[in-house]
Amino acid sequence: MTNDIIRVVLADDHAVVRAGLRAVLGGARDMQVVGEASNGVEAVAMTQRLDPDVLVMDLSMPEMDGSEATRILVAAGTKTRILILTMHSADEALVPLLESGASGFLQKSAADRELVDAVRAVAHGDPYVQPSAARVLAGGLRRKAEHPDERAKYKKLTQRERDVLRLVALGYTAPEIGERLFISPKTVDTYKQRIQEKLALSHRSEYVQFALTLGLLTKGGEHGT
Repeated sequence: MTNDIIRVVLADDHAVVRAGLRAVLGGARDMQVVGEASNGVEAVAMTQRLDPDVLVMDLSMPEMDGSEATRILVAAGTKTRILILTMHSADEALVPLLESGASGFLQKSAADRELVDAVRAVAHGDPYVQPSAARVLAGGLRRKAEHPDERAKYKKLTQRERDVLRLVALGYTAPEIGERLFISPKTVDTYKQRIQEKLALSHRSEYVQFALTLGLLTKGGEHGT
């Protein structure tokens, strides 16, 4: 983030909703809305052009929905954190959304109260999930079979490799991981190479799926219990 200002792009097909979101974020001195998109195609193009810190994106949009836009941006290696908005209550779409690379999930009905906190959270690399959505996430993870092979592979990682795996899944870049772990970005890349060799993980979405399956992103999950 530049000068501690969180640069945000808003994506929603309703101009009045974007205006409302802009108004909410306008009350935060550490945030600046740098662009607005009316569909998923525009959201992808604008994010790639402006490189914002956070993309606040509606799940249901014409031409390309928020889920597909998320997958495209993550596949392209975006550093932008993605906060998904939806009109609906938390449902089974949550787990695949987070697996595809989204950093958080927020109902529009709570945007006036929680949007600023949610943007700050994902901007700093922390996942943001409302309590009701957390319950859905937990249920979805319980239903996902925890393959013994994956747990066995995870236990073969060193503690530092586990730290890197979790931080990559949370959306941190190599320089940010290096800063947190007091190692160089080059060393981070070395650990990522070892993780790829041991777990066959290369893309961030694969890191996210693996971490979610083993519960590494939930509270206390950093210990791999």
